[in-house]
Amino acid sequence: MKSFWLLLFLCTWIWADAHIFVYHRFGDSRYPSTNTTLEELRKEFTYFKEHQYTVVPLSKLIAALKAKETIPDNWVVLTIDDNYKSFYQNGLALFQEFKYPFSMFVYVGATEQKYGDFMSWNELKECAKYGELEFHSMHHPHMTTFTDENIKKDFDEGLALFEKHLEQKPHFFSYPFGEFNPRVKAIAQSYGFEAILNQNMGAVASFSDVFDLDRSALVGKSDLQSFLKYKALNATWIEPLFLKKDGKVSHLHVKTAETQAHKGGIYISENGYREIALNEGVFETDINTTLTKERSRILISVGTKISTKLMVKDNVIQ
Repeated sequence: MKSFWLLLFLCTWIWADAHIFVYHRFGDSRYPSTNTTLEELRKEFTYFKEHQYTVVPLSKLIAALKAKETIPDNWVVLTIDDNYKSFYQNGLALFQEFKYPFSMFVYVGATEQKYGDFMSWNELKECAKYGELEFHSMHHPHMTTFTDENIKKDFDEGLALFEKHLEQKPHFFSYPFGEFNPRVKAIAQSYGFEAILNQNMGAVASFSDVFDLDRSALVGKSDLQSFLKYKALNATWIEPLFLKKDGKVSHLHVKTAETQAHKGGIYISENGYREIALNEGVFETDINTTLTKERSRILISVGTKISTKLMVKDNVIQ
């Protein structure tokens, strides 16, 4: 009996999941789709506290992943994309009140060019006393529309200014708009970041790729409790990996570690949700659809475990 409970305990923690969330604006009603009201932020922070979630720095999660350590189920990481002034003016005080760490991904060009909605270099330095500052690009481009040369130019210019003004090197990178594909990912990795974050709904487990970490967006009208129920699905995407210009997707092929699963779900933007029979946990089916938008999502699921792929048109690869 003792060995049974030990096995149960180990199984519970081996497959444990953390959750990374991303915010943008705080208490700025002009932009409801990217804003988090201060009332909602306090409600979310209170939920973490009352339900025994531990908000940890992104660096702590990355260190645990790289060391192949167990990822506790109650870990939460809070990130902020785009160094909007509303964080400094409105959001920071609540983070300080709850003593919650954060990682802010800096849109360098906005600060360097003194865009009115964005923090100054001095304000960023003040924020660095309470959280981590990381890199979010120079010009915030749609990187899949850029040639390799222009992507590298954006990295080179932005990183040089980041290091000059903040006197530190960033350890992590998040894609502008959450948009990337294998070509963009390879270039980003070549800059030596310890981790790269997307903006796909999901969770982070011990098997997660540190160069493709899922984050759920807590902006606009979001459902925190639903996000926290999701688990990471151990999946290897074979097809599709990106959208060509014509937007055609003919086939889906994804291998998962759920080898005992006989049924899964597929959600495709513009196409909705359907169930699919699995063979030893493998998703394989004809899709034969044309995705008309510049960016679409394909999500596969086995129970509450999910894996999401943001499909972005690559205007360089035909």
